Amino acid sequence: MSMAMQSGGGGGRRRGRKYRRPPMAEINVTPMVDVMLVLLIVFMVAAPLLTVGVPIDLPETQASTLNVESEPVMVSVTLDGLIYVQDDVVDAADLLSRVEAVAAAGTEERIFVRGDAAANYGSVMQVMGMLSAAGYNRIGLITEQEQTR
Repeated sequence: MSMAMQSGGGGGRRRGRKYRRPPMAEINVTPMVDVMLVLLIVFMVAAPLLTVGVPIDLPETQASTLNVESEPVMVSVTLDGLIYVQDDVVDAADLLSRVEAVAAAGTEERIFVRGDAAANYGSVMQVMGMLSAAGYNRIGLITEQEQTR
């Protein structure tokens, strides 16, 4: 009985020769998918930390009027891109010097920025960025209250 098992059926590989597989023609994408998922997670975690914005004080939804003891500094941006400080037209280069002249409390003064509804968003953000870079951190956006029907 043991002889029959040793002489076997001959269906196995030959031990003397090395078996070589043919070259694989398919691309294994599993490592690439793993790397992409890791990168996706890293960017999802890091993206909120990389955003740079202008810190502003937005009014609450049912905000009442502010009790301001002195007249606030008003910076307005029109549809044409003109910049006003209070009621005077100023160039973008002269904006900070004009705001410094009007602001009694220096960089602690509250500044209200008014932007026309159809004005270029970039123009309004450029003005806010210039004010923020100059050290004014109490910047607020002024809007009109919505008319209820």
